[in-house]
Amino acid sequence: MNKTDTGAIVEVRHLNKHFGQREILKDINFTVNQGDVTTIIGPSGSGKSTLLRCLNLLETPTAGEILFHGQDISQSGSIPAYRTKVGMVFQSFNLFSNLTVLKNCMLGQEKALKRDKKTAQEKALFYLEKVGMAEYVNAKPSQLSGGQQQRVAIARALAMEPELLLFDEPTSALDPEMVGEVLAVMQKLAAEGMTMIVVTHEMAFARDVSNHVVFMSDGLICEEGTPDQLFNHPQNERTVEFLSRFRQNG
Repeated sequence: MNKTDTGAIVEVRHLNKHFGQREILKDINFTVNQGDVTTIIGPSGSGKSTLLRCLNLLETPTAGEILFHGQDISQSGSIPAYRTKVGMVFQSFNLFSNLTVLKNCMLGQEKALKRDKKTAQEKALFYLEKVGMAEYVNAKPSQLSGGQQQRVAIARALAMEPELLLFDEPTSALDPEMVGEVLAVMQKLAAEGMTMIVVTHEMAFARDVSNHVVFMSDGLICEEGTPDQLFNHPQNERTVEFLSRFRQNG
């Protein structure tokens, strides 16, 4: 496919995903521009995490296109190179349990970016400092709380210096008192202009930090817009119902 420069970092066009007979994603279309913080909200089982996994090609779309700077990534032929530019932070941290915090943040740089050990260590220390985890460089993941592990996972993703960071429900595996420390790091990244797509159940984060909210239900994008549009003036019946539950619980 020919490259077309539209200024967008990512464009999703007519994306579909089937698992056997089940259609998980149905004709998904949206665009992410540089500096956007896009939050994807909606009930469990609506396809949010599957969409994120398709964006990182951990799942192969059944149909449609994902354009990265105008280039269809499924046709680009170099998924590892693409993944160095699009980082991912998982719900369950996915740290290497046998490696120290520092080594966890160096490994991807050395393997995928071919950075020398000294450079990889400098970058790792810089980003661990950024997320408040520099004093734990010699710890193993099992010695850390869930919130600390997630902050290390964010530092590891940042150390690759990606153009876009994907967050798949980054606080859902955490105890309530640890959620705030991870959201604070993400809020700081957003303020610094990091382009992010965040699947989250944290409605206050979606409302207060993102500039673009996508509401999904049953594999469809039902509605999208600014936080003000979605939270204060929702148009779709499903969005209204979902947000009314959030307000009751809030």
